[in-house]
Amino acid sequence: MSEQVRIDAWLWAVRLYKTRSAATAACRAGHIRRNGDPVKASQPVVPGDTIRVRQHGFDRILEVTRTLAKRVGAPVAHTCYIDHTPARPREVVPQVPVRDRGTGRPTKKDRREMEKLKKNFNL
Repeated sequence: MSEQVRIDAWLWAVRLYKTRSAATAACRAGHIRRNGDPVKASQPVVPGDTIRVRQHGFDRILEVTRTLAKRVGAPVAHTCYIDHTPARPREVVPQVPVRDRGTGRPTKKDRREMEKLKKNFNL
């Protein structure tokens, strides 16, 4: 299947989006780029294209190896692209200060320690 396929249909077919309308909305919002350029939902995708998909605040970089017009199972869908996404850096997740129930209000010293923690993590 080396024919041209709409990019929104391809994104839906390879299971990057749950619905085709969600893929279309992502194209309209500018979250999808083909070969570095923003695309409209109707633009074609062909094998060899590089697709950059912005999802959950991170970019996924995919190289198209096969085009699909119909949705297929996950194992088949995964063979239609090569994922060139770099590994995400591990981030330090700030811990929210938790007090045991029934211990009352924090003391002045406790409040200062909580503020110092917040300042260190820029919360």
